[in-house]
Amino acid sequence: QVQLVESGGGLVQAGGSLRLSCAASGSIFSINAMGWYRQAPGKQRELVAVITSGGSTNYADSVKGRFTISRDNAKNTVYLQMNSLKPEDTAVYYCNVHYITYQAMGVIGSSWGQGTQVTVSS
Repeated sequence: QVQLVESGGGLVQAGGSLRLSCAASGSIFSINAMGWYRQAPGKQRELVAVITSGGSTNYADSVKGRFTISRDNAKNTVYLQMNSLKPEDTAVYYCNVHYITYQAMGVIGSSWGQGTQVTVSS
């Protein structure tokens, strides 16, 4: 079992910053990619940022230049540093991890975090 625990969400004024954390635990052989998604009320879940095992990153156009995704491989943790926050960033943010476990070496599994609310006031 691979479990993800998210933290760092909260209420912040426009222009402020937050850092989200997502820690993965379980019988993990390797992590292929870690990413952050968000979902606002009435909207589909969208990819915010992703980082691969090789360190490559990709961001949604709406957050480029403001958000930074990073990882700590030793801790199986991914972070999302969010600066210059805007009201449009208000959403529930979900961590997602693609991984290979010892129990299923030939399969790339996927797990979701529980979600953390980010609210940006104007």
